[in-house]
Amino acid sequence: MHANLLAAAGGGQPHNAHQALSTALFSAVVLVTLGVTVWAGRRVRAAEEYYTGGRQFTPMQNGFAISGDYMSAASFLGVTGLIALYGYDGLLYTIGFLVGWLVVLVLLAELVRNTGRYTLADVLSVRMRQRPVRAATGVASMVVALFYLLAQMVGAGSVVAMLLGQNTDAARAWSIVGVGALMTVYVAIGGMRATTWIQIIKAVLLLGGTVLLCALVLIRFHGNVSELLSHAARGSGFGDAYLRPGLTYGGSWQNRLDFVSLGLALVLGTGGLPHILSRFYTVPTARAARRSALWAIGLVGGFYLMMIILGLGAAALVGADRVRASNAAGNTAVPLLAQVLGGGAGSTGGAVLFAVIAAVAFATVLAVVAGLTMASSVAFAHDLWARAFRRADEPTPSEADEVAVARGAAVGVGAIAIVLSLFAQKLNVASLVGLAFAIAASANLPTLLFNLFWRRFTTRGAVWATYGGLIPALLLVAFSPVVSGSPSSVFPGVDFHWFPLQNPGVVSIPCGFLAGWLGTVTSRRSADPDAYAELEVRALTGAGAV
Repeated sequence: MHANLLAAAGGGQPHNAHQALSTALFSAVVLVTLGVTVWAGRRVRAAEEYYTGGRQFTPMQNGFAISGDYMSAASFLGVTGLIALYGYDGLLYTIGFLVGWLVVLVLLAELVRNTGRYTLADVLSVRMRQRPVRAATGVASMVVALFYLLAQMVGAGSVVAMLLGQNTDAARAWSIVGVGALMTVYVAIGGMRATTWIQIIKAVLLLGGTVLLCALVLIRFHGNVSELLSHAARGSGFGDAYLRPGLTYGGSWQNRLDFVSLGLALVLGTGGLPHILSRFYTVPTARAARRSALWAIGLVGGFYLMMIILGLGAAALVGADRVRASNAAGNTAVPLLAQVLGGGAGSTGGAVLFAVIAAVAFATVLAVVAGLTMASSVAFAHDLWARAFRRADEPTPSEADEVAVARGAAVGVGAIAIVLSLFAQKLNVASLVGLAFAIAASANLPTLLFNLFWRRFTTRGAVWATYGGLIPALLLVAFSPVVSGSPSSVFPGVDFHWFPLQNPGVVSIPCGFLAGWLGTVTSRRSADPDAYAELEVRALTGAGAV
């Protein structure tokens, strides 16, 4: 009469009352977020309202929204699953995600807010020729957002299917389609204001759910972390090796190099994520942008510390074998842990806690997906359609036309993300995010840093840096074990990979910086010193900032 989660994974039906509770919570999340979207959408009139929410958010509100954007399904589902399955090696993600924020805070937050308006390309256009840099940066931003969207959509497929008690391939596929449709509605109707409030609500729910689970795990082990570690080692099936480095990134030189590559991508990638950088335009001043980053660091830091507890708790209380049986990539470790902490499979407490945490995970997916779709649609409308793809003699389109194109672009991005996500369901969501970070660090970060800090940097250098990081990253991913050559690949039945690493960052990130330098030193046009002086004054003082 009471079906556990593993039965659901095989296609069985949970108890009717438990199913009704899960469906009710799922519906509540959807209705609340749709209500916020409709409320916010009524206030969207101009481009500034649609793109930045009118720049009216406080540092605390924006800090919660940034953390809501950053604490994605990759963190809540993927990282916890990796820690549960691989122990010490899974901790790399928590460290990399957190350290990456220091790059943003120290080097970028205030300067980006002072020199840009809506997108990363706005920062470059202060001193570069607009059309080539907007074309390159707009394309790169959309590619990064799409890769990040893949992770969220794959997480959505796992969570929604489990939430509704139908954890099958078909159910996950339809869940991806449903989430894609919802995110399109959020962005097309509500713009940045709705997206921000959804992210704030999601951050509060996620932090609350994470605190609850951590407290229950620690209570179960009487606050004894040593006991938790020993039980986790036993539950992992690896014994003491679970607590030492090397389960995933040890042994061969390829594994060790993959560790370095992933670490570089995670630490440097945050500074190139378009949906994170665009959040600094939603506050009124550069000081508010820096304070937003401080709020985000505190919230994100606490969250990732709790992820370690949850990963260890899943290994100790659920066991690695059950986690793999439910989802080979480990994406369902947190809901399984919630079920055990609530009283186990078939119990009312287990069903309630499982449903609550699964609903929180679903809210997490919705918020991040909305932010990514927003960033990619703005990049298309503001950078590509309105400026890069227009002839010099064509007039700049009106704000109303630009917003209309952005809404349409949201539909297109949603459709592309749905199709690509259907092929990536076997991949761990944290691993997918690692690829997005590698592409962001390869294409966007070199261009941004050179532009802000190198006086000689030229338009050719900016274009070469963007494409010089983007193209190698995409090629190396296409011919890596992520796409073919292993049972967990996108195409497991074929093998055309020749690049041995799972993450291309160690190669593609230096390529981006090298291409930017080479393009600059070979430029026939030298950099405009007056334009750089204007950029420097605006970046450091805020004079002339929007």
